[in-house]
Amino acid sequence: MAAEATEPGGWAVIGGGIAGVTCAEQLALQFPDEDIYLLTAAPLIKAVTNLKQVSRTLEEFDVEEQASSTLERQYPNIRVINSAVKELQADQQRVVTENGNQYLYRKLCLCAGAKPKLIENGNPYVLGIRDTDSAQTFQRHLAKARRVVVVGNGGIALELVYEIQGCQVVWAVKDKSIGNTFFDAGAAEFLIPQLRSDKPDTLLACKRTKYTVEPPAGQGESWMGSALGPDWHEGMNLKAAEGVSRCVHIEGECEVLRILSLGEFKKLNILAQTVPRGNDAESSATSHTEEWPVYVELTNGRTYGCDFIISATGVVPNVEPFLTGNNFDVAEDGGLKVDDHMRTSVPNVYAAGDICTAGWTPSPLWQQMRLWTQARQMGWYAAKCMAADHLGEKIEMDFCFELFAHVTKFFNYKVILLGKYNAQGLGLDHELLLRCTKGKEYVKVVMQNGRMVGAVLIGETDLEETFENLMLNQMDLSAYGENLLDPDVDIEDYFD
Repeated sequence: MAAEATEPGGWAVIGGGIAGVTCAEQLALQFPDEDIYLLTAAPLIKAVTNLKQVSRTLEEFDVEEQASSTLERQYPNIRVINSAVKELQADQQRVVTENGNQYLYRKLCLCAGAKPKLIENGNPYVLGIRDTDSAQTFQRHLAKARRVVVVGNGGIALELVYEIQGCQVVWAVKDKSIGNTFFDAGAAEFLIPQLRSDKPDTLLACKRTKYTVEPPAGQGESWMGSALGPDWHEGMNLKAAEGVSRCVHIEGECEVLRILSLGEFKKLNILAQTVPRGNDAESSATSHTEEWPVYVELTNGRTYGCDFIISATGVVPNVEPFLTGNNFDVAEDGGLKVDDHMRTSVPNVYAAGDICTAGWTPSPLWQQMRLWTQARQMGWYAAKCMAADHLGEKIEMDFCFELFAHVTKFFNYKVILLGKYNAQGLGLDHELLLRCTKGKEYVKVVMQNGRMVGAVLIGETDLEETFENLMLNQMDLSAYGENLLDPDVDIEDYFD
């Protein structure tokens, strides 16, 4: 696999996150007598542990940050190269790393993930959370904070506003309701009371499924570093100095217009808002009596002073290091377009995880989202496809792409998303069935032509396997009508 080799080398994977590590592991099992090279800039890699198949499509697993030597001990034919990639010379099947080394490959899988999309690059008061260093920076800032502004409405923002204690939190979301990527307004209303109450003690070990729905945003140029696991906050002190009760104020349907320093704010002679406490719904304008290091002016005309800003506005696929000199087909969302065998448009180059965009016609009940679950599935499937192509064998698309299925936890509730859970792409051609028990559960079912096509389950409903089967089987449920969610009907036994 050295640069001076005259023949294409072994198998290569770029990226030490879930997709890359899973791909390398599977290749190591497929070709135990051949070297598998895993190139990653991060000193630690992300490994899937305690994998449990809950149902046909739902999986539970833990994400562990491990030293690369642990992976090499477990798979003796895996060689971890700790260096960022400088250039891909696909016509020569060669990868050049930042430290000057060159590696030839037979087949290559790009799993470099995504990089943060910060609202303002280079501003010391704008923080993202992606890798270990940025998480520690966040913790240091939070320890002295009186007020934090969180910008974004994805998974990392949902986790942050629930976890932060001891200071005021202003949460700026561009949508009408929180968690718009995952929930409708009804589910958001079900969850919001959790923000109004004190967070339960979390000193006990976390026993939840360690997934995240959106890769955490980050900062700086550590783009090749693996994203943190979704339970990055476990074991960290996320209490601010003030020690006040939870205080979260939501500013909906707005974005950041501009970020101002204290000097710029004073020159403009505008008023900043106070954060309401208790049951007060509205913030109010105040004078300059309380000064802040940085100010955030929102598009709704309101301005808030704060100690720092957390940018949780998503990520973009990490494609730049690989585009120069290579004819990749890039999708509209910036990802490398892959076919149903995870092949890019460049020969012998595959892609998996956040860096890629599904270019095939998906199953009616599946959609791509840049999730830990899909990173694992794509990495595993890409390795199988690479092996099949090399051996000249045919391979069917993996069953995990039949039905979108994801489990996570928000605001201390178990959350399961199935199929077209938010009626994605269905237009007006659908109806919703709802069941809600305040403080206990929220069940939403999406129906189309009498068949179940999506569901959101919040709380311990125990309905996931039954609903999964109903979606996969596409049984006509017209005769049951609203009784489908009747709490007095044990539909789990009924449809078993």
